[in-house]
Amino acid sequence: MLTVTDLVQRFRVPGGMMNAVAGVSFELGRGRTLGLVGESGCGKSTLARAILQLTKPSEGSVRFDGQELTTLPKAGLRTMRRRIQMVFQDPISALNPRRKIFDIVAEGLVISGLPAEQIRPRVEAVLRQVGLDPELVSDRRPHQFSGGQCQRIAIARAMVVDPDLLICDEPVASLDVSVQAQVLDLLDEMKHRTGVSMIFVAHDLAVVRNISDDVAVMYLGTIAETGDTAAIYDTPAHPYTRALLDAVPAPDPAAAPSGPALGGEIPSPMNPPSGCRFRTRCPIARAECAAHVPTLREIAPGHRVACHFPLVGEAAVFAEEAIADAPKAEAAPAAAAAEPTPEAGREAPKQG
Repeated sequence: MLTVTDLVQRFRVPGGMMNAVAGVSFELGRGRTLGLVGESGCGKSTLARAILQLTKPSEGSVRFDGQELTTLPKAGLRTMRRRIQMVFQDPISALNPRRKIFDIVAEGLVISGLPAEQIRPRVEAVLRQVGLDPELVSDRRPHQFSGGQCQRIAIARAMVVDPDLLICDEPVASLDVSVQAQVLDLLDEMKHRTGVSMIFVAHDLAVVRNISDDVAVMYLGTIAETGDTAAIYDTPAHPYTRALLDAVPAPDPAAAPSGPALGGEIPSPMNPPSGCRFRTRCPIARAECAAHVPTLREIAPGHRVACHFPLVGEAAVFAEEAIADAPKAEAAPAAAAAEPTPEAGREAPKQG
């Protein structure tokens, strides 16, 4: 359904150009969910917005159901966006505070030209699907609802036009844990009922594992590893993917981190390292990593990794020895290692 090829997104900032997304390629099948994970500032949200053409990509191709989106005129994009909807990260600021809930949810139908007599029953039906009583909420405004309820309204607004692709930009990051579970269950239920494809952007790996069919791991604007969820979580092939999984807290106060803490800081996207962008923090980096950019190559059916020495096959022996020799992280520093230090041009770290 969706094919992204060599997508580049540059921004002019004080001091030069910043490559927020640097040559990303992936495919999304019909009816499947792709989890897009990585540290804050790696380019996940920028990639999501570029796919929807909210910010025009600097280079590359985005093909949706055979149609090239990057060359579509505004009229064509308006028609196509009915089939591609987005749920934004902050549910409260994403809703117009001056409008009533019914009007917010119905807006997409009004813009698409649906007859007025068909709009009300459709809006009321989708509000019930997300667990809201239309008789109680239709005439109220966003400030009268909790964050979880606002996110349900945002999901209703996206789903009322019956899209083929739903892009969720960290839809549960600002919600309490109990509310997160409700929203995730709602998204999963709607996916199975309607067959909608999803791109689920998140930095919480536990959340991504529960909702995704496939996972793409981003680092500093590039794809480090991609594959089906079981392959990524059970046999990670990129040292960065393994470090992310090692940093996930275990539900045991006595448990020690299983892997080494990442060293150094995330490089600036304005001046990324030569060769592999992860090499300055990688425990198994060698000279070749600085000399050549690793290509995203297949190491198993459907499992691809951008690493000269992936943690599989013959290279895994060297990798395991290097990781074993690296100093283990303490519990507190391990959590800190998962958070980047703030730099210009990047969003601040978020709490999962």
